[in-house]
Amino acid sequence: MAERTKIWIAESMKRLMSRKTLDQIRVTEICQEAEIGRPAFYYHFKDKYDLVAWVFYHNAYKTNVISVDSAAKAMSQMKNDMVFYKRAYEDSSQNALWKYMVDYFVKRYTELAKEKLGIDTLDTQLSYSIRFYCMGAVGMTREWVMNDNITSAQTVVTMMFNSMPEPLRKIFFS
Repeated sequence: MAERTKIWIAESMKRLMSRKTLDQIRVTEICQEAEIGRPAFYYHFKDKYDLVAWVFYHNAYKTNVISVDSAAKAMSQMKNDMVFYKRAYEDSSQNALWKYMVDYFVKRYTELAKEKLGIDTLDTQLSYSIRFYCMGAVGMTREWVMNDNITSAQTVVTMMFNSMPEPLRKIFFS
């Protein structure tokens, strides 16, 4: 039940973001759009930024981050929700979506690298390479969402994977 409620609230937020920028939307409006009370909203999310991050996490969680097809499918979904993601990426507050995305992917790639290497802690250089790659990939994803109506998701993901630092490529694709 909680998952369905979150999805309902997220869909309401997407409708609002089709009409307004994130900074113009208030929790009261989200509650009105979703036909819920404020306590129900705050039961599921701490604020509107947490809600936007949840939409991203909800979609990203199902993605295999080292599969071109899986990652391209996720990016295609972003194109399907273009207005939502453009508005989310336009936000430059302290809770900006790109920051959540970088942290999320750093954590995913770090856990995956530790698992593949059979270790508990990554060395400083490998951790740096993961963060470097994730920041670049999120930045290029933002650029693609904001400005590119031509390049396919498959092509963008392939270019990202081809740009991955060599030490990471060896871990994830060898």
